[in-house]
Amino acid sequence: MKKMKNRRQRANRAAFTLMEVMLVLVIIVVIAGLGIRTLGGTFERAKINTAKASISTLSNSVKEYQIEIGNGNLPQSLEALVSQPSDVEAGAWFAKLEKLPMDPWLKPFEYKVNGSTFEIKSNGPDGVAGTADDITN
Repeated sequence: MKKMKNRRQRANRAAFTLMEVMLVLVIIVVIAGLGIRTLGGTFERAKINTAKASISTLSNSVKEYQIEIGNGNLPQSLEALVSQPSDVEAGAWFAKLEKLPMDPWLKPFEYKVNGSTFEIKSNGPDGVAGTADDITN
């Protein structure tokens, strides 16, 4: 008789109630929301670090150009690192980069020459120049 009663109790308890299913779904949504929020900041920091690394690579290429090709002169544009400028002899020029990188927000890097110094800049996540999120060398 006891065996029969236990079987009925287990048979009645074999399915989840709607409340239990809803509770599990709410817990999953909360955990997923926290995970997405945390990863969102991580992706943005990764893009900023990528921009800094690209600017460093471009800066080193400009300095190499200045020493090896430009006879102490800086290139007038970043294009001079990829294709031969008209003011450089064919035998003296060689490509420093295969192609110019874009910043992580798919915008070109800005390059400015001021005498013997230069600046390479990304406008950062907002894409607007002159804001706090700009990234420079």
